[in-house]
Amino acid sequence: MILKRLLFSSLAFTFLVSLSLKAQVGGSAVYSFLDVPASARVAALGGTFISVKDDDIYGAMQNPALLNPSMQKHLSFSGVSYFDKVKFGDAAYAFKLKDWGTFLTAVHYAHYGDFTETNESGDVLGTFQASDMALMIGYSKQLNKRFSIGSTLKVIYSDYYLYNSFGLAADIGGTYYDSANQVTVSVVGRNIGAQLDGYVNGNAEPLPIEIQAAVSKRLAHVPFRFNLTARHLENFDITYIDPEDPANFDPITGEQNIQEISFGEKLARHFIVGGELLFSQHFHVRVAYNFQRRREMLVETAKQTVGFSWGFGMRISKFQIGYGRASYHVVGGSDHFTITTNLADFYSKKNKSSE
Repeated sequence: MILKRLLFSSLAFTFLVSLSLKAQVGGSAVYSFLDVPASARVAALGGTFISVKDDDIYGAMQNPALLNPSMQKHLSFSGVSYFDKVKFGDAAYAFKLKDWGTFLTAVHYAHYGDFTETNESGDVLGTFQASDMALMIGYSKQLNKRFSIGSTLKVIYSDYYLYNSFGLAADIGGTYYDSANQVTVSVVGRNIGAQLDGYVNGNAEPLPIEIQAAVSKRLAHVPFRFNLTARHLENFDITYIDPEDPANFDPITGEQNIQEISFGEKLARHFIVGGELLFSQHFHVRVAYNFQRRREMLVETAKQTVGFSWGFGMRISKFQIGYGRASYHVVGGSDHFTITTNLADFYSKKNKSSE
């Protein structure tokens, strides 16, 4: 009981701390690596995945209320080579403690590559690296047949050579799951916490706090699951206006003339629409559309598939293999890979062979 009390106590603490912080979007908060998924399934479904209650351990990393006994002894690794040799990765494991419930342990990291160190004259002194890491432990509680709640504590460390930072955060989730009608509804507060030790003494910066809500529905007579996710519910207007965009200047006078963003477009930027084609128990195809990513990363002269993402998952022997492709810009996208196994499958085989 001590571990459960610790998790929910940290939950309450970080929530109270967050009340004094202003919600931030797009580059105005530290530890933004927390919002970049490495999971193939999460990437394929638009970057956020909080409303499907199955045995995918990465669902529990996104929403701790999805953590359930079917994930027990699941071990999973994910990786993605991002732009300009930046790498993100995850490792996660779920386990059950007798009479306590199912727990999640995970690590999420970002490695930004090698940098050249020079002095003020440009002389090369050597090289250095920069990275971020978050250690996580999560727990969920089933309140009744349909409702569950959960929390994940995150210990965050950032190492930028001469500048280092330490922070504490938590995700808080609640989920309603109707197994008869295959409907799931979830609400999550992510990255609630504070930077305890800033990069510069006395300068604590805000975390990328976000409130999300989502619903998923598996159709009765078609092998398809539909997902609708709303992000940044803490802030309605999340539009970004590029001050250097030529479209915002009069071509004759050169004066800045920023177009007004309509209510409908502001609303649409909160949503991710996606779905999964469930061809069989061992093979799924995923696709999604992220409105905000499309509007912010689009190049008008070469729109292509910016904002779309897709992928698949399949089971091969005792392993589940996932691939996800997210299109961010006309110059390219990110490729995500995940491999998951249930360690209990190996134990069962060993026990049978010894009988």
